[in-house]
Order: sequence, then C-alpha cells, then structure tokens
Amino acid sequence: MARWLRSLVGALLLLEGAATLSFLHHRYEEMVQALFHVQSQCPYITRIYSIGRSVEGRHLYVLEFSDYPGIHEPLEPEFKYVGNMHGNEVLGRELLLQLSEFLCEEYRRGNERITRLIHDTRIHIMPSMNPDGYEVAAKQGPDSNGYLTGRNNANGVDLNRNFPDLNTFMYYSGEISGPNHHIPLPDNWKSQVEPETLAVIQWISSYNFVLSANLHGGAVVANYPYDKSQDQRFRSHRRTVNTPTPDDKLFQKLAKTYSYAHGWMHRGWNCGDYFADGITNGASWYSLSKGMQDFNYLYTNCFEITLELSCNKFPPEEDLERQWMANREALVAFIEEVHQGIKGMVSDENNNGIAGAVISVQGISHDITSGNMGDYFRLLLPGTYTVTASAEGYQPQTITTTVGPAAPSLVHFQLKQDVGRKPPERKNPGTRMNKALHKKVVPRATRRGTRR
Repeated sequence: MARWLRSLVGALLLLEGAATLSFLHHRYEEMVQALFHVQSQCPYITRIYSIGRSVEGRHLYVLEFSDYPGIHEPLEPEFKYVGNMHGNEVLGRELLLQLSEFLCEEYRRGNERITRLIHDTRIHIMPSMNPDGYEVAAKQGPDSNGYLTGRNNANGVDLNRNFPDLNTFMYYSGEISGPNHHIPLPDNWKSQVEPETLAVIQWISSYNFVLSANLHGGAVVANYPYDKSQDQRFRSHRRTVNTPTPDDKLFQKLAKTYSYAHGWMHRGWNCGDYFADGITNGASWYSLSKGMQDFNYLYTNCFEITLELSCNKFPPEEDLERQWMANREALVAFIEEVHQGIKGMVSDENNNGIAGAVISVQGISHDITSGNMGDYFRLLLPGTYTVTASAEGYQPQTITTTVGPAAPSLVHFQLKQDVGRKPPERKNPGTRMNKALHKKVVPRATRRGTRR
C-alpha cells in the first residue's frame, strides 16, 4: 500500500503542468539535435559531453543534469541511465530523450520534485550506446525489423556480452577469500573489447556512479544481478539457478521500485512470460556472461539493474506516447532511489579527504570505496549497521548507525594515521570538502537468448 501511495503522489506531482512532447523515432542526427535543443533550453543545469565514438565514428553523447554541471559536489551522488545498448531495442533511447526534455521543462516550470532532484543529484543520460546498430535497425523500421537486425555494433559484436568477465574471478576469489569489489581487470582487456565498451568502461571509471539502469527491450521486467550463474553447467536452463549478490534484498527493492511505478510491469504477465512482481534475478532467468550490469557491480561502486521495457523491440511511433506515460513516473522514482542508505566523508586528522578508502558493512560481503574528494555513498535498506572505513596507512574506524526509510544517514569517518606507517600522498580536495560536512540533506520526497 505504501509503495502504491508513493507512486500516486509522485505521479500527481509530475502531472502538474506536464508539457506536450513529440513522440517520434530519432535517427542519429535527430537525436543529437534533440539533446542540444534541451541543452539550449536549460543551459544552466545541463551539459553535453561525449565519452568516445562508435566503430563508425558516431559520438556516444551524454546529457548531464545538475545545478553545477560539470562539477562533482561532495556528498551529491552520481546517477546514470544508458539506453539502446542493443541497436534494435529502441524504446529506451526514445524514453531517455523524452525524460531529458521533461526534466528540463519541469525544472523551468518550477516543479518542486524535479527541482529538488536536479539540485541534489548529478544525473547522466546516455540515450544510445550503440548508435551504429540503431541506424541499421532504423533503415528497416518497426514494421519489417528483424528480431536481430541492428542488435550488434558495426563489428557484429553484442555489446552486452563484451565486458571483461569478472564474475568468474569473483566466484573463484570467494573460495579463497579474495576481493569482493573493484576486481582488477585482466592485463589484455583493452584488446578484447569494442570501442563502445571501452568508452563506457573508461567513463564509469572516471565518475563515482552510485546507481544506474540499462534500458533494453524484448520483455517487460526489471532484472537485477547477478546475470551470470556461478555454475555455467545450467546456462541453458531457465529459472533454475538463482544467483544473488550480497546485496540481493536491496536489488530486489530497487527493481520493485521501477516495476511498481511502471504502468503494468508489476503485474507479472507480459510478453508471454511471468515474473512475480515484474522482477527477476538475471541468472534465474538465464545465465549471461560478460554483461554490463554485473561488471558495474564488480568493478565500480555502482549498483545497476537492467530494465526490459517492451515486448516489441522497435515499437511503432503511435505506441511511444503510451509507453512514455507508463514509464515516466518509474524513470523519476528510480533516480530518487540513489538517496538512501548512508553517505559521508572519509578524511584524515587535518580534514583532507581520503580517496579510495574502503567502506565495509558487517554482514554484507561487498565493499565500496570513497571517491576522489573523500566522499562515499553506500546504498542500504532501512536497519542498523556496523560500518568500517579503512585506508592504507591509517587506523580503521568503526561506527554503528541506523538507516531510515527516507533520506540517507550522514556517517563521517576521520581516520588517524597508523603509527609507524606513512600514509600515501593524497591530493587536497579543497576547502569545499569542509563545507560538505555540514551540507543539508533534503529528504526524498520467453527466453530466446537475445534480450538483455
């Protein structure tokens, strides 16, 4: 009941003065024009940047929303949406263009919820990770598009099977008490990935993303890690090998946030498949190796889920408005999920931020690390937790804290130098770090092997 009430209240806030939007498919040039149009309409809260180019040289553009575009503010979390990873799964691409225009227009209208979201969150939106594949699919259009036409990049590679396989290393290291986070990449990884994959890996290594969603099509379900089964002998079977992460309950909650805010995902029966509550563990559906969502969780601080949003991979234009109305509240509500758990600064005795400090939560065998300025963000469900911050050259500090259901709890750590050990040199993040310590926290208002 509480989830339904929250969705209803949020939807009513979004309906206030909602603008009339155009519902068309956008080829590459039109997509770029749409992004730059939003930037021109909201120049003070947006920034456009490219993370690299596709095989055929098209830019992989990202539109950023923030009250200080281009700047990471301490204690302000970073969020991302990625669409069109498979070129022929186009609804996510169009929804993210719609979302970009919507955020801009509602901010200009003074929508309180959207204004608070942009002021308290740095939002990165990439409508298309595979613009080359999209152009192949778009040439055929929605009426004659083959189920696989345009899925891969220009080199014929499935980008969601192209990330370094860290799951295998993690499953093995778990048996020998190895690392459970920020698993190192193999030495030759750059030679094994496509240009689009390389650009994304470098992107997520440069920003301290906290939460993310990857938008796909071909089913209607919110899919969460792990995608790869620990026992690949079962990879050809459906719903047989549930492979949870240490944050399984949290991931289920994140997935349900989207499914229950969506028009019909939560009902379970969609596209000939049934998923209770409209969510599924990835490996429980079918095992997928070298996927992007598992890579985010194992290599960075980012918690990512995969959103399957339509039975039709390339829906006709007349269906786009209906799909937007079904996804609008869910897209906003999921961004708001980045504001939960705990966050804070890790500093030394001189109030200098400590980058790369490890944040461990007792009972959850998955750690995260502090960012370049010493700030960290750890998504958690409501409850009481024992949290430890540790860094090379410093004595660890442990704090017990209680997490509520709304805004994240502020938990700061000040580490003392370990006597006899000189800590590594660290850059001073600047005087803004001290201000961040007192920054006000504003409460949140059918398997075919060819999907994900």
